[in-house]
Amino acid sequence: MKVKIINNSNNPLPSYETVFSAGMDLRAFLSDDITLKPFERYLVPTGLHIELPSGFEAQVRPRSGLAYKHGISVLNTPGTIDADYRGEIKVILVNLSTSEYKIKSGDRIAQMVISKHERAVLELVEDLNNTKRGEGGFGHTGTK
Repeated sequence: MKVKIINNSNNPLPSYETVFSAGMDLRAFLSDDITLKPFERYLVPTGLHIELPSGFEAQVRPRSGLAYKHGISVLNTPGTIDADYRGEIKVILVNLSTSEYKIKSGDRIAQMVISKHERAVLELVEDLNNTKRGEGGFGHTGTK
């Protein structure tokens, strides 16, 4: 599948790091470094604009290394970029650690996964089919 992209940054285009990678790294496009203080969030620009085909979305997800090593995550994970959005891709980063973290232009800050999706047609009914789980919610199936 081809996805049209405009790159207003001086960073390389997002790319898959290995042949089995599901996500492409997004990079920060900044005029000045950002220091994220503990529990602070920041909307980080990428300089990228995309045109997805109908029936597809781009999901913005945290990078596992940033999350594990530094406590940096994507706040609304996964963030969704709809097929009709043409604005700049920006990433809401949050610092969930107790230490400051510096972001520089060109840093890999998140990953983007292109996914096919279906459009549901909701059907209003009075009852739903019963299941073994029923109304059991959070933690209902246990941890063992």
